[in-house]
Amino acid sequence: MTGVIVRANESFEKALRRFTKTCEKTGIISDVKKNQYYEKPSESRKRQENAARRKAVKENSARNRGY
Repeated sequence: MTGVIVRANESFEKALRRFTKTCEKTGIISDVKKNQYYEKPSESRKRQENAARRKAVKENSARNRGY
């Protein structure tokens, strides 16, 4: 569980900013956004295949530019 101990004479805004920063580092925010709605297994598979395809095209184009 992520938590922040408020220091002496620290404003609420600074403590909140530190808390959000630690949440971003641990990946909580991205995990919550990813699980906001249900994604069928077939949809997640399609999304992963498309991402792999885009990555391969990007690597191929970067490799071809080296000539």
